[in-house]
Amino acid sequence: MSITSTQSNSLLATASQVGATSTTAAAAASGASNTLAGNFNTFLTLLTTQMKNQDPTSPLDTNQFTSQLVQFAGVEQQINTNTSLTTLINVSKASSLYQASAMIGHQVTAQSNQLALQGGQAGLQFTLGTPQTVNVSITNSSGVQVYSQSVAGQAGSNGWVWQGQTSDGLTAPDGLYTVNVTTGTNATSPVPFNVVGTATGVDGSGATPSVSMGPLTVPISSIRSVM
Repeated sequence: MSITSTQSNSLLATASQVGATSTTAAAAASGASNTLAGNFNTFLTLLTTQMKNQDPTSPLDTNQFTSQLVQFAGVEQQINTNTSLTTLINVSKASSLYQASAMIGHQVTAQSNQLALQGGQAGLQFTLGTPQTVNVSITNSSGVQVYSQSVAGQAGSNGWVWQGQTSDGLTAPDGLYTVNVTTGTNATSPVPFNVVGTATGVDGSGATPSVSMGPLTVPISSIRSVM
């Protein structure tokens, strides 16, 4: 029985393709590992058979086959590494989700330009370098301004609470609103701020856990404090 270099290279190509697809998910990596293991055993069988049946006058180039064997084993090791990495990521994600669940029921501050009116109340926190007038504007999902207020800001940390009142004296329904905080006579200088709300849930279905404050959902990385 004779094995050509082309057949050996074909096996290596198959292993490389399997390695390239193994990073998509743990299940895919596991399937790829099983396929590679089968090809690996086949390769060893073919190599052993060829060595047993080689022509004494034209011996095999063992260095070439040894090099291919090392490459093939390296691909198998990479697949196992990817599988372990996927498992580690899932464990880390589960740990983050468990820690985030402790926020539920507590007031949290988050970096977002959207404000969640929950139970007729929402809040903001912002910091000023000097005392100055701050303009707060709130618009609904249609882009219509429903409320605005000028606030006498103090140097340092400031808090502002919206009780859901509208500019025409009505009460806005609970929901998601866009907020804009500025300073200056023409309200042209933006002021960094964090929104304040009550954490109502966490979700781990995405790449990173997210925290919900009623209708507002933000990535856990946007949470600035838990009260």
